[in-house]
Amino acid sequence: MKTSDFNYDLPKELIAQTPIERRDESRLLTLDKVTGAWEHHHFYELPDFLTEKDCLILNDSRVLPARLLGHRVPGGGACEILLLVDKGEGVWECLVRPGKKLRPGAQVSFGNGELTCEIVGEVEGGNRLVQFRYEGIFLEVLERLGKMPLPPYIKEELQDKERYQTVYSKELGSAAAPTAGLHFTKELLEKISAKGVGIGYVTLHVGLGTFRPVKEDEITDHEMHSEYCTISQEVADLINRTKAGGGRVICVGTTSCRTVESWANEDGTMEAKSGWTNIYIYPGYRFKVLDALITNFHLPESTLIMLVSALAGREHILAAYNEAVKERYRFFSFGDAMFIH
Repeated sequence: MKTSDFNYDLPKELIAQTPIERRDESRLLTLDKVTGAWEHHHFYELPDFLTEKDCLILNDSRVLPARLLGHRVPGGGACEILLLVDKGEGVWECLVRPGKKLRPGAQVSFGNGELTCEIVGEVEGGNRLVQFRYEGIFLEVLERLGKMPLPPYIKEELQDKERYQTVYSKELGSAAAPTAGLHFTKELLEKISAKGVGIGYVTLHVGLGTFRPVKEDEITDHEMHSEYCTISQEVADLINRTKAGGGRVICVGTTSCRTVESWANEDGTMEAKSGWTNIYIYPGYRFKVLDALITNFHLPESTLIMLVSALAGREHILAAYNEAVKERYRFFSFGDAMFIH
């Protein structure tokens, strides 16, 4: 299949720039993956579509305020460093700007010198290895000085950092939010739980590769980025019980989907596991565990629109997206949601 097969027209004004005032008042387009039939709802109606036999699997990763704005020393030129991967001993793999000025040996200061760093290496692809120096606990320094690494299509400054976190985020380590979960409130989760629906949490630390466009003409030529994910025995047991009882495993977001599909056995059973995954799901993929998916609307020609097309069929997905455009849904990270069932 061609990458261009997953394109659609999206007016720029439909790209949501700010979160909606109340998380669960976002719109929800439900899509029958077999028939392609859709309906228009709101996210707070989600419990109506769930039964006590089902389970919800959510990603509890928390976004690092990983965007650091500083200046080179000496010289004072402005620069930006974005944390990607913790290499240990205060060294991180990072994206840097301007790249020409931040070669190995360059020094940068943030805030009033509370945090400093030196570029100590360069890796394949142009990312830098950065050695940070600070007093105290690095994550606390980061909370004070760092900004949320919002996607490039969001131009407005985020007023409240917590709006780019899910209400159940716990495990710090993502460079981007698992955005399908942004629609949940604690009250909505309690309502779902009270209905008897099982709720389980996996962890996948979202990398910035999630925003990387597919540049190859043939989708099979694209090289997928790797992300670290983990599933506990408790959640594996929940999934196995749900399957055995005839219920549906409903993943919240493509990251939760990629986690369970990465570690599922061929017969659809799960066991505790963790590690790096570069699973690439596109039409033709046979889902081993996932039955239904709660997800946002994804960028044209992205690996994520390919994933949802693997679940519901490319034609059904593109028809639903065109309907969402016609009905002026909000798109991408701070946008509205779909329930593919």
